[in-house]
Amino acid sequence: MTLLQVSAIETFYGPSQALFGVDLEVRKGEVVTLMGRNGMGKTTTIRSVCGMTQARAGRIVFSGREVVGLPSHRIARLGIGLVPEGRRCFPNLTVRENLVVSARPGRWTLDAVRELFPRLGERMAQYAGTLSGGEQQMLAIGRALITNPSLLILDEATEGLAPIIRDDIWAAIRRLKREGEAILVVDKTMDEVLDVADRCVVLERGRTVWAGVPAELTPDLQDRYLGV
Repeated sequence: MTLLQVSAIETFYGPSQALFGVDLEVRKGEVVTLMGRNGMGKTTTIRSVCGMTQARAGRIVFSGREVVGLPSHRIARLGIGLVPEGRRCFPNLTVRENLVVSARPGRWTLDAVRELFPRLGERMAQYAGTLSGGEQQMLAIGRALITNPSLLILDEATEGLAPIIRDDIWAAIRRLKREGEAILVVDKTMDEVLDVADRCVVLERGRTVWAGVPAELTPDLQDRYLGV
């Protein structure tokens, strides 16, 4: 069952066009990775899906509903949980408050987030602004999960983190995959992202140039579209 269908979207920042026809699909219960060099349109694609930057052409259908033109808060309520690049936790709220303010009914509760990320359980009364970068990233993921989304979107969830924290987050992502969460993930750590992905979508200069399963993403393709 298709959960998210993005078809030939074109997105602009003012007069400057950033996306020139992006296509991607996420089915229920699968992990899709959105790949490409820096500046190729990955974050803009996510912003378009979430309504933060409106697509001017093409279609974005989520859970059977066209969402182009909807404000971002209404798209979020349809069941998209975004972990944005840069974390963006509320620094003057405690860990608990960051989670409670986002909570919606479902299997993801405070206890469930504590169990996924025990570090957060130890810091529930601590202000988010005093957490380490890795702990803030865990909080951002927990905050998205506690909205009980149908689709979790992770934009550079491990960027700039210490290796031990990256390992913890990838372990959490693998667990979410086993439990059947649908995930769209952007990340530069090739080995880890290909290990967890069911399918890959590659962007170049704002266009979808390749899509397939990880086993088909050969070294030649990686060098052509993802190499430095």
